[in-house]
Amino acid sequence: MAVTVAAASTPLPPEASARLMAICLFFGLASLAWGYNIGIMATIYVHPGFIEALHKPSKATTGFITSIYYVGTWISYIYLGHVLADRYGRRVAAANGVLITAVGAALQASADGAKAMILGRITCGVGLAIVSSSVPLYQRLFLKTNVAPAKHRGRYVVINHIGLVAGLAVAFWTGFGISHWESERGTYYGWRISMALQFIPEVMFLAGVFFCPETPRWLVEHGRSAAARRSLAYLRALEPSSEQVNRELREIEQDVERRKVAAKQSWTMLFTHRPLFNRLWRAALLSFMGQMAGNTSMKYYLPTILMNLGLERKMTLMTAGIETTLKIFCTMFDSWLVDRYGRTRTLVASCFIMSFSLLLNGALPIAYPKNSNPVADYVCIVFIFIYTFGFSIGFGPAAWLYGSEIFPTDFRARGLNIAASASSIGAIISSQTWPVGMQKIGSKTHFIFMSTNLVSAFIVWLYYPETSGRSLEDMDALFNPTFKPIMHSEGESERYRDDVGEDIDNTVPGPRSSRA
Repeated sequence: MAVTVAAASTPLPPEASARLMAICLFFGLASLAWGYNIGIMATIYVHPGFIEALHKPSKATTGFITSIYYVGTWISYIYLGHVLADRYGRRVAAANGVLITAVGAALQASADGAKAMILGRITCGVGLAIVSSSVPLYQRLFLKTNVAPAKHRGRYVVINHIGLVAGLAVAFWTGFGISHWESERGTYYGWRISMALQFIPEVMFLAGVFFCPETPRWLVEHGRSAAARRSLAYLRALEPSSEQVNRELREIEQDVERRKVAAKQSWTMLFTHRPLFNRLWRAALLSFMGQMAGNTSMKYYLPTILMNLGLERKMTLMTAGIETTLKIFCTMFDSWLVDRYGRTRTLVASCFIMSFSLLLNGALPIAYPKNSNPVADYVCIVFIFIYTFGFSIGFGPAAWLYGSEIFPTDFRARGLNIAASASSIGAIISSQTWPVGMQKIGSKTHFIFMSTNLVSAFIVWLYYPETSGRSLEDMDALFNPTFKPIMHSEGESERYRDDVGEDIDNTVPGPRSSRA
């Protein structure tokens, strides 16, 4: 697009990069609260006070408490997240998401029965789905403003996922600390306090979010060009009257006007227009497969899994804390890996690593039942860590990254929300399957997720073209091989018209012919 070309022509002051990083890190507080809210549930499930407060819930009840959260996310992805972000801006959407999450956390922390816990979980699901869609979109728009080259795009986009994983790690270490409070008061208040501690990053975020600038593009879209000028000048660390700010603002305004015409095309074109649907089903299926990989179950039931391998409660929480802390570094490693080796290769490698790890965790307890062989139990624990590494180099950040790259700008928010709703469906299935499966068929439950990973590996390899190193505009040609850019008199390549036009040859690339 013209905006990025112009931006790239003039070097920016060092303050511009520093401001971008500060904004992205601040919004990482919302991602940290998101991860903490998920991770703390895993520690609460094995807390004696929680078990007592919920009157010794069955495995089915525990699975329902876990999965009802994803019903909330599904509702939010489909009906709320997109509307809030487009109508009120990314900052307001993120703030509302965090506020709703805080209300849900308060309901859970004060629960004395399954009903209040279920209500709190579904409320958190609604709020965190807004966070998980608005925060990455906010960061991505600023990265676009500051020109993230295609060959380095992966390392920028996974910043949000690092915040999520950091929240998971903080939650497990908090649960480990709380486990040492073994008095009667500790039994009653311990798990409630650990749930309520997420208010700290949430309050910090709500106190500072409106000091952050709104994205210039959203301000222009809503007729606030003066505010867009100030926001752009701040991001560029330049004076509002500078020539570069004037030029970029004109280009944004021209692009917004042009896209207003295209925006008359309904979002239902994601389903009716073949090249767009070609992207939508891939993004949605990838999100679904990411949840069916088994990671949702690992997040929520890891302490329970470790206790089944013979570790006592405190040791399981410490082990889970170590595991999720290592996951942070694995995710940072993946930010380089996805750009160096590509999205599809890392996804396929991820699937095979997870499959082998799940195979051993399913087979060894069958071969050596009732913890009869400590070595076998230790091998299972080691391969839980290897499973984590496998997920973190593939489905963890790469699934979100792939989906964020392939949609054209005007369909990106809606496309990502629909894809994320498929993620919620996968999470509902996997979070219900795990506890009930472990109760009914024991460690054979691992084989279910091993099979889904193997199937996912072949689907990705056969049907997902590589997007690494390609500009966002090049996605049109990648997913529609008959694409021909339309050149305007000023020399700008207008790719979007072909993408949403009516007179397009709807030929879809075959499974392997589309691979770069």
